[in-house]
Amino acid sequence: MDARGLSSEEASARLSQHGFNELPAAQPKNIWHIVLEVMREPMFLLLIACGTLYMLLGEVGEGAILLSSTLVIIFITFYQYRKTERALDALRSLASPRALVMRDGLEIRIPGRELVPDDVVLLHEGDRVPADALVLDSNHLCVDESLLTGEAMPVEKLPLGKHPDDTQHVYSGTLVVSGRARVCVTHTGTNTRFGCIGKAIESIEQDSTRLQKEMAVLIRRLFIIGGVLSVLVVLAFYFTKGNFIASLLNGLAASMAFLPEEFPVVLTIFLALGAWRLSAQKVLTRKSSAIETLGAATVLCSDKTGTITENKMQVAAIACGEIKNREEFINTKSDSVTELLSTAFLASHPNPVDPMEKAIAEAFAALNVKSETESCVHEYPFSNETLAMARVYLYNTLHRVALKGAPEAVFRLCRLSETELEKISIHMHALAARGFRVLGVGMAEIEISDAFPAALREIPFRFCGLLAFEDPVRSAVPAAVAECHRAGIKVLMITGDFPATASSIARQINLPNPDQVLSGSQLNELSDEALVDAIAGVHVFARVSPEQKLRIVQALKKRGEIVAMTGDGVNDAPALKAADIGISMGKKGTDVAREASSLVLLDDNFASIVAAIRSGRRIFDNLQKAMAYIIAIHIPIIGLVLLPAFWADLPVLLMPLHIVFMELIIDPVCSVAFESEQEERGIMDRAPRSTEQKFFGMQSILASAARGLLLLATVVSVYFSTLNEGHSDAEVRAIAFSTLIVGNVFLILSSLSTTRSFFSVMREKNWVVMLFPLSALIMLASVLGLGFLSELFNMQWPGWKHFLPVFWGAMLLLLVLEVMKGIRGLRIFR
Repeated sequence: MDARGLSSEEASARLSQHGFNELPAAQPKNIWHIVLEVMREPMFLLLIACGTLYMLLGEVGEGAILLSSTLVIIFITFYQYRKTERALDALRSLASPRALVMRDGLEIRIPGRELVPDDVVLLHEGDRVPADALVLDSNHLCVDESLLTGEAMPVEKLPLGKHPDDTQHVYSGTLVVSGRARVCVTHTGTNTRFGCIGKAIESIEQDSTRLQKEMAVLIRRLFIIGGVLSVLVVLAFYFTKGNFIASLLNGLAASMAFLPEEFPVVLTIFLALGAWRLSAQKVLTRKSSAIETLGAATVLCSDKTGTITENKMQVAAIACGEIKNREEFINTKSDSVTELLSTAFLASHPNPVDPMEKAIAEAFAALNVKSETESCVHEYPFSNETLAMARVYLYNTLHRVALKGAPEAVFRLCRLSETELEKISIHMHALAARGFRVLGVGMAEIEISDAFPAALREIPFRFCGLLAFEDPVRSAVPAAVAECHRAGIKVLMITGDFPATASSIARQINLPNPDQVLSGSQLNELSDEALVDAIAGVHVFARVSPEQKLRIVQALKKRGEIVAMTGDGVNDAPALKAADIGISMGKKGTDVAREASSLVLLDDNFASIVAAIRSGRRIFDNLQKAMAYIIAIHIPIIGLVLLPAFWADLPVLLMPLHIVFMELIIDPVCSVAFESEQEERGIMDRAPRSTEQKFFGMQSILASAARGLLLLATVVSVYFSTLNEGHSDAEVRAIAFSTLIVGNVFLILSSLSTTRSFFSVMREKNWVVMLFPLSALIMLASVLGLGFLSELFNMQWPGWKHFLPVFWGAMLLLLVLEVMKGIRGLRIFR
């Protein structure tokens, strides 16, 4: 290998041959791509079909209103997509490292994307490795590979030829935490380890959600049923009344009543507003279908490093005479504790990059004591021979030497006796058993002389104690895990770390059976079928590779679980895409992980996942209530359309314009009211909904139909009582329509909650709910009181006293609906 590196000509030729050192990102979609995607949705097709049908039948106004609403759907979808992509672009811009390379014999810094194979790159402490490379020579090079392996501990790298295994390779995206090296690039772009995992992601197919599949089936059936019934209504109306135009208009009204075109509007509004609400909780929605699935999650698979833990080192315990945990030694501040931490601090670099040296500095600062030493005058760097490092400081008339390193090396340099060694070894093994990384610390004072000792073994060190490090658990995680358990969600920790460390973390966050750990080597011995059975009672997986994470997710799905997978590294990306809900980290996550996920945590907070699940359940509950209401309100609409068709002497009650008034003015307002409604009581104290439970199950359809029939009965009762009073057709229509509108208001107010009464809902001061009855009554009064609107709607003012049946009928309807809610076993007066 030429130490001068490649020439500019060679680099240019190789760049043309191999391409840029970057992973292919999804191309931004223009508005036409988004329009085509929206138009493929069955709900959107239903809306287009209804609007086109009205246009063909000559109802241009109504058809135009329906078709124009499709533009609203496209706008909402496009706005949410662009908002998501802008946020992802901002995150992606943070991950473009520059590289210091040898070109034409000179050290120059170039964009990492311009690296080519055989480039010679110089790495220093704090650098991000820009490509896969082979170590040519190094000086105490340690690399944090947690994004690839899940392990928080830095890995020492050795030069080519000095060690036969993987320690002579460095990988793209990893971080140099200490030392420096000269490396030769071997792979770039999609040929790096990052790129290989990206290729694995492309082969994973994602299924449509259950709601999407169920909606498609429902719409197809509604098309068939609605088409057949509409034709029958036209024929029946024609044979009973003999008026073809009136028959055609009634058939048009029937088709509008049978085909609930509110579904696509309501679904779009819920998903768009749901994504907006999640963004306020620092959760970015990349795929809106995940919002629907989120509340059904039964298993939450979480990576350890950076997700459950903070992905940083912390001094968790010390051993100087006895073992003290973090709170104890910080509060104690004894002389031995102060000496141990101050010595370890002095043995570290003043501006550390190494995570353990950062942890030492943080622990020493917590003691709030000052060092009396001057600047460092000499250093003994870490070496593979000594496995320790030391720094020398001037202290009055002496030199103080601070030592830290592998415990065995420090024991040897401190010349511990057998008795001392036996005693301290007990502490060392106790700390190691808790999954801690352990360092030894020693100190010496030597007289000032012209030359420092040539080697550490020549210095008479005194043993100070042991420091134990851990990657600390995020403070909010235990409570979040407990909430998941209450909600019937099984939490699994899947990590590349050692079993002892994984078990210790599992114990801290209160996972069941923390000592029952399934390791990667054990996974390799299991077939896919055996793995499905083996994971039943396991909550902790350790030393797991990327391929094994994917196997675990697939095995869980075979068990019928709805799997949410969290992670931040490239090693998590295949499992993120294979999971029903992939949740990546926004701050520390890689581009590959974010592209593969459905949701992105912008604050990297595990607790935000549980908040998102809670929101997902609320959104699903409210969406189900809104859809159930739409089914219920269509029952009286259908009934009032069919009634005159089969009863020759009855006037037409509902014309197409009346139904447009109901569906395109009141119903969208209702969807907003349902969406803004607060969560039900005990929403996180119930099990996830069954994987077999249908969104439009027969029980919920029958319950909705029963409420709709009650409203229909109320309107019909008022209608027939009005006919006996000798009113004109226009007055009868006005009274019946008013009963339908007021009854619709009470139907909504009763349907907003399944666990709270009408009075509780009103006391909660949901302003959308408070404004809805008022706006509905104002619109109704405008239709009845303004002459040109009354004429347009073919209605006539009957007088105030004739509206008493409307009021009493609606109140009776509300009472019956609330009694029905109570009979279903719900405590309504809380």
